[in-house]
Amino acid sequence: MSGRKAIVDSLLTEKISAIIRANKRSAAEQAMAAAVDGGFKVIEFTLTTPSAMELITQFRAMENGLIVGAGTVMTPRATDEAVNAGAQFIVSPVFDRAVVKRCSELDVVAIPGTQTPTEMQQAHEAGADFVKLFPAPMNVEDYIRYILGPQPYLNIFPTSGVNLDNMLEVLRAGASGLGFVEPLFDPALIKRGDFGAIQQRAKQICAKLAEL
Repeated sequence: MSGRKAIVDSLLTEKISAIIRANKRSAAEQAMAAAVDGGFKVIEFTLTTPSAMELITQFRAMENGLIVGAGTVMTPRATDEAVNAGAQFIVSPVFDRAVVKRCSELDVVAIPGTQTPTEMQQAHEAGADFVKLFPAPMNVEDYIRYILGPQPYLNIFPTSGVNLDNMLEVLRAGASGLGFVEPLFDPALIKRGDFGAIQQRAKQICAKLAEL
């Protein structure tokens, strides 16, 4: 699958993304494989993870319909490198107009980090496909509901403050998708190599989504 619109449509359909941030390549690889085995079809490797570009290429090459993205992308150059590695969507903790522009030029999905209504509006007007809500406020679902009142055209994608217990409420509040970091990839589980537990968490999240 390729093309910006196709990826946007897939992200809106799948709604959940597995986001790995790890200190070792082997841990990131095994943890993400566990998430995929548990049912995740949208995955993201942050560029702070060792060999992230190689992992993007590796997982993109799998013939299982995965949608693979790069996270913590801070510059147009890093955007180029991630897309060359195979990334289909680009995520950042901040809104950088040049990164969003480069995504448009490369026909890949842009998901910049924003928090306030003003930042979200600026990112939207710059051409962002989604706006990542980061960091999350205390009550994610209420915050999203308040913003979508006057700005219903935004595709808000929180990547923190979301867990198994509140994920359905956040989606019902209007979130276009959810990113799972520590609630899926618990650092303690990764440290002791308990990837079976991560797979089980992924299955629970996917099962909960089916209740929507």
